[in-house]
Amino acid sequence: MKYEIINLNEWKRGKLFLHYINNLRNVLSLTADIDVTVFVRFVKENNLKFYPAFMWAVSKIFNSREEFRYGWDKEGNLIRWDYISPYYADFHKDDEMFTLLYTEYAEELLTFHENFLKDREKYKDFRAFDLTEVPENVFNVSCLPWISYKSFDIHVFDEGKYLAPVVTWGKYEEKNGSLIMPLTVNIHHAVCDGFHLCRFFNDLQTFIGSEK
Repeated sequence: MKYEIINLNEWKRGKLFLHYINNLRNVLSLTADIDVTVFVRFVKENNLKFYPAFMWAVSKIFNSREEFRYGWDKEGNLIRWDYISPYYADFHKDDEMFTLLYTEYAEELLTFHENFLKDREKYKDFRAFDLTEVPENVFNVSCLPWISYKSFDIHVFDEGKYLAPVVTWGKYEEKNGSLIMPLTVNIHHAVCDGFHLCRFFNDLQTFIGSEK
């Protein structure tokens, strides 16, 4: 894992970051509908699973923008990771429990997809937080494939300094000939503004809407 320590005196967002960390800690949460028509077709035509494929697409966009890759080192310095990977919930239908798993980000979809399947098989008997070897350069992923929702929010009750994105999506449904899916992103205001969140959704829509 590589990272860069951020000099708050030189960083253009330094004063704003300190304000939201020291005076007004809060999290931005945005839910928007995403058109996944082209992406679903691509996934089916290539015999892929939607969950890891879409997870990879989200990871791809996060890693293309620095505002989603911030964290802290062990000395408490603000850092920016060179890349982040998904730390995701894997649901087990048999006992209605989940496991939190980690698969390292890969530039190529097929590589990530294959590694996801290997990780899920390797840890199929794990539950909840049994997987203890998780790197620090991760963001959180979950999915609610049973419902197409209008709003969703997750409150992280720590000391108010968690900087990584928290991502959730729901069930996609056909609307006016297109497959529409709700997507939610939560992130600390210290590293991200509404502009950055909107840009993420637009970047992702453009990426998954193109013919692969």
